[in-house]
Amino acid sequence: MILNIRIDHKTAEISQIEELSQLIDKIFQDINQNHTIKEYLQIKTCNRQEMYLVIDKCDLDYRWDGLVVEKDDQALIHVLRLASGLESMIIGEDQILGQLKDAQKQAIKDGCCGPILNNVFTKAIHVGQIVRKKTRINEGAVSIGSAAVRLAEHVHGDLKCKKVLVIGAGQMGTLVAKALVAKRLKAIVVANRTHDRALCLAKELGGSAIHFDRLSEALYDADVVISATGAPHPIINYEKVRESVPTETLKKMVMVDIANPRDIDERVAELGVRLYNIDDLRGIARKNRQMREEEAKAAKIIIDDEMKLLRRSLKHLEVEPLISNIRNDAENMRIRETQKALKMLGDINGQEKVVEDLSRVIVDRIFSDIIKNIKIAAENDDKITLEAAECLFSNEKR
Repeated sequence: MILNIRIDHKTAEISQIEELSQLIDKIFQDINQNHTIKEYLQIKTCNRQEMYLVIDKCDLDYRWDGLVVEKDDQALIHVLRLASGLESMIIGEDQILGQLKDAQKQAIKDGCCGPILNNVFTKAIHVGQIVRKKTRINEGAVSIGSAAVRLAEHVHGDLKCKKVLVIGAGQMGTLVAKALVAKRLKAIVVANRTHDRALCLAKELGGSAIHFDRLSEALYDADVVISATGAPHPIINYEKVRESVPTETLKKMVMVDIANPRDIDERVAELGVRLYNIDDLRGIARKNRQMREEEAKAAKIIIDDEMKLLRRSLKHLEVEPLISNIRNDAENMRIRETQKALKMLGDINGQEKVVEDLSRVIVDRIFSDIIKNIKIAAENDDKITLEAAECLFSNEKR
């Protein structure tokens, strides 16, 4: 069984995502204690946390507000929609594809992504690419990062000649910074815990980089602060802002927190700062979704077709051990009998390859229909045929 456990922007507010993300980890530990987890893969972004598991069939009953638990076809359809940008807050955004690729690579590196999830995520990424190629789902689409810039621009009126502080030089921070380049800013300052990374991004953008210990100094005269770090706790609190920012500047300052967990303490808003987080980007997401409804319909057709192919390939995976046995037994038999024939023929003047090729072709043709029929039986859940094949060809039955 393929299981998907998730919490995302569609089912919960950002604060709930922070809380329930810990719950997902606890559920994973619970499942691991009571069942055999064959494979698993985790996805964490600023507005979702998901876990995919391959386990033996069992009854699972986890019910919390905001938490979604789906299995098999529902879980597979979801990951194809996710890769296609249909499940994103900003529909059609491209960033999710990179996030899925990174999650797959990490799971492979950790040794927890086996043939089933590798097959599923390779297909999902492929489908995401096809959808973007055959539809206009991502045409003019904005990422969460660029949506944050649009929000700041909407509140401020115009970012021209403004000073912007970007906190975090990771993937999200980079998207934010690049979206700011065209705004003709007075200055862009990048702060990151790893200073070399901040320097690299700042150089690319024509801005400046600072160490984290100079955040208070950078806050002093910033017009806009956009924060997107991976810190486990707030890095900008009430006291820091009160002490760093002049009173007359507070009500003019805009802060957009797109981190999860959040980077900026909610109490900062009490000082007069206009503070926004991921939940405030929902309005932009809603407009974006309306613009792309027709393209989403086209994407769904592609997903339905690709889902059939994915389901079929997973069915083939189920009988791969049996097919492997057949192929190995056939090849061992071919080698053994070919060697006998060559000994009986004696010197055939260097024509051994002809005999080898002939034996290989004969064996392939004999077993090709058998293997084809086993795959068809798997696709159709034909248990009688599969049990008969197991009885005839499985080494375990001998």
